[in-house]
Amino acid sequence: MNDPLAPLRSMAYPGRLIIVGRDPGGSRAVLVYAITGRSPSSQARRLRFADQAVWTEPLDMDVLQKGNVDLLLYRAIVLGFGIAVSNGRQTEDIVQVLNRAEEETDAGTVLARALRDWAYEPDAPHYTPRISGCLLAAGRVGLSIIGRTADGSSRKSFHSWNPSPGTGWLIATYRGPEETPLPSFGDVPVDIAIRETTAEELAKAVYEALGPGQTGQDYRVAAACVFASTANIQDVSLHIINRKEE
Repeated sequence: MNDPLAPLRSMAYPGRLIIVGRDPGGSRAVLVYAITGRSPSSQARRLRFADQAVWTEPLDMDVLQKGNVDLLLYRAIVLGFGIAVSNGRQTEDIVQVLNRAEEETDAGTVLARALRDWAYEPDAPHYTPRISGCLLAAGRVGLSIIGRTADGSSRKSFHSWNPSPGTGWLIATYRGPEETPLPSFGDVPVDIAIRETTAEELAKAVYEALGPGQTGQDYRVAAACVFASTANIQDVSLHIINRKEE
């Protein structure tokens, strides 16, 4: 049987990643956000649900402050009229657009409006892409990647789908090879199959796929999964896995 998460399993170090799609039954839109980290400051985090959002949260503030706090602490997933996800503070702008555009049916348009003033992360030499996504009413989903071009400008790509049951798409900050600088993911999401039927099952599957591969290095930090009803986007189930709790 083919491994639906083989593209993820093959990536030694994906950085942060987002998956969007539809559950096998077709009644739930799916969203996953997961974090891997190599540095102590990246590892010193967990995901926590509070105030209708999944937050990145420090486990050791002394260690965390040695990194860039603005790039490490943020609302990763926000629930509401739509569902927003990203690997940074740009989540807030996606939420603002979602709150003003309840009738919008194109997720790519929502992301383009929200991210028009954003660029890639200023973390030389990697210049990490900003990855984002959203779920809209009726289960429509979108993804965005903002990367760096050779001349230093931003390259933006936006993608939108009305998924068929059991289909999904994956983006990450890095392609996977452990090189310096880390190679950016690119502009095109990877097709994946979604076989799990609950948020807990998919969170566990993604977390397991991120485990130590051929390098033997375990970079996992956390994974969170949301299943949202296509009939009512505010009817959600959520599951979070953290490698470290304290």
